[in-house]
Amino acid sequence: MSFDARRFLSKWGTYALFAVFAAWCLHAFQHDLAQIDLSTLQHAGPTIAVVGGLSLFNYFLRVVRWRIYLAKLGHRLPWGFTALTFMSGFAFTLSPGKLGEMVRARYYLPRGISASSLTGAFFVERLLDLLAMIILASVVLAELQAYRYFFWVAVALVGGLLVMLAVVPWQRVRVPVGQGAINMLAHARQFLAPGVLVSGLLIGLVAWLAEAVGLKLLADLDPTVSIQLGSAIGIYALAIIVGALSFLPGGLGSTEAVMTALLVAHGMSVPQAILTTLICRLLTLWLAVVIGWLCVWRLRHHATGLPV
Repeated sequence: MSFDARRFLSKWGTYALFAVFAAWCLHAFQHDLAQIDLSTLQHAGPTIAVVGGLSLFNYFLRVVRWRIYLAKLGHRLPWGFTALTFMSGFAFTLSPGKLGEMVRARYYLPRGISASSLTGAFFVERLLDLLAMIILASVVLAELQAYRYFFWVAVALVGGLLVMLAVVPWQRVRVPVGQGAINMLAHARQFLAPGVLVSGLLIGLVAWLAEAVGLKLLADLDPTVSIQLGSAIGIYALAIIVGALSFLPGGLGSTEAVMTALLVAHGMSVPQAILTTLICRLLTLWLAVVIGWLCVWRLRHHATGLPV
């Protein structure tokens, strides 16, 4: 098989899998989807706009954090360039573990920023996002008995990785294979400095809390149920944790299933829980993907690191 054929299959095969998955979901839930009452959306425009704004606020705060990490690496880049390059990674959010987001490295390499330092920053960023979700989910852990296993797995994973990063002298580790990963971990260690670590975590907490509040606002569109703010935060955080641990592209399927199940457990009907989940994911996951591709298009002439 030629290189071009492999690249074509790699690119479009992924989209084909998403299409098949979407078709399966439509078939599996067609009975519940038929019962969705869209009348709740008649006056939902302002709420949807606010929830979308909260997602944009999330993206803005994460750009701020990324700029702090780049400054830690000794590079103070223009705001516009930093924002565009960071958000361009959202185009590849639907990659396992969001690893596809690291394609943004192509814009930084011409500016003298090494791939290992970028992957180190990305690794810590992902780790702190998961830690932020753990903290948010812990607020209502008592209500989430059925999903405690995922919570504690995430705690063990994040705790173990942080200890490993802090204790192992990565600069002195030499291995025959996988030296690139060792270099990445060595660079990641510098982001564990107290000031950078705390600021990164606090920014992550506020950013993800904003999207969790968005779920609460969407749940309030259903007049038949009242979900407390703390419960909405826990539902959103735990759904994202399960999605991250599933290593499915963007947590597709797992995140939606958990979010819907938890909304139902808090009194929402299955059709309305599906609707709330779909809108939430449209305004968080898919909005980010659309913005990411717009940024990729905007940066199409700037892979050489020219100013934006």
